[in-house]
Amino acid sequence: MTVRVVGLVLGVLILGIAVLLRARRRTSRADTTLLLLAGVGTLVLSLVPTAANLLTSLFRVPNRLVATLVLAVFVLIALQFRTRSRLHLLEQRFGLLVRNNAAKSFYDENERPGHHETAAVVIAAFNEEEAIGGVLQDLPDEVEGFELDPIIVVDGSDDDTESVVRRAGYSVATHGVNRGQADALRTGFTIALRRGADIVITMDADGQHRPDQLKVLLAPILSGEADYVQGSRFLGDYDDSGGIRDYGIRFFTRVINVLGRTEITDCTNGFRAIRAEKLALMDLREDVFNGPEIIMEAAMKGLRMVEVPVHIRTRTHGESKKPPRLGYPLGFLGTILRVWLRS
Repeated sequence: MTVRVVGLVLGVLILGIAVLLRARRRTSRADTTLLLLAGVGTLVLSLVPTAANLLTSLFRVPNRLVATLVLAVFVLIALQFRTRSRLHLLEQRFGLLVRNNAAKSFYDENERPGHHETAAVVIAAFNEEEAIGGVLQDLPDEVEGFELDPIIVVDGSDDDTESVVRRAGYSVATHGVNRGQADALRTGFTIALRRGADIVITMDADGQHRPDQLKVLLAPILSGEADYVQGSRFLGDYDDSGGIRDYGIRFFTRVINVLGRTEITDCTNGFRAIRAEKLALMDLREDVFNGPEIIMEAAMKGLRMVEVPVHIRTRTHGESKKPPRLGYPLGFLGTILRVWLRS
């Protein structure tokens, strides 16, 4: 009897909340319907307990209370999935808003280079005030006849990164909040494609990539050998070689090679060059980890991929922005699996 009374009170409470929220337009029709069904179901089970006999036979459990609890668990799981789905949709819309605002600010203050052939250099920067100045200073104006068009995306930095870039004479696309390196690169890709770049290059803001090796990246594309060129520290030089990081890179590279049907040696290297027309075909969705998605998407879209040896230097200033502890390997693996599942 106590359980029935509690059920009656709870059912009436749920119905009241549903009506009140709908009257104030705080919920959608679908959510209101779910609340009403929950309230009515609770009242029915409280007023007519024998209605739960259907549940006992369905779930093959010994009594009606257990059967009702089992049903409640299934409902809660379904609602959890619905909530996560809606949060993911909101996250996507918010990310699109941030990227569009950043791209618009870049268009408003920067004109497209006048040279016919351009190579956009997309650099995502988060709290790199000490390092990015040197990177920009070392960028040449032209590589192999292609005028370089630097596109710096400051990803919600709370230091002086943006000011350093502007003092160096470059325009900035600014994310109002930190979105992650992959999302910052997507902003840069959008700008590069709209500005008519012929080739899109990515490099890090921490000084690990050498601007004087841009010729090495562009060579296979200019010769007609490749659509996508990936730099590899293991084919070239690596100042910080050795240790558990090496094993991690090699492990994830092997996983990508198996699932993505690729043949690469360095899946975490952000020093790359892509034909702009091929980049436009790629479906990039990730916010944080860009390496696995770009490589696997390139393979899925049939891009001709070539690796070239490059020198990865020790970070010049500051510290790594990668997630701490297990956040990095788990997030990286999650990205690989998500891209593979949609292939």
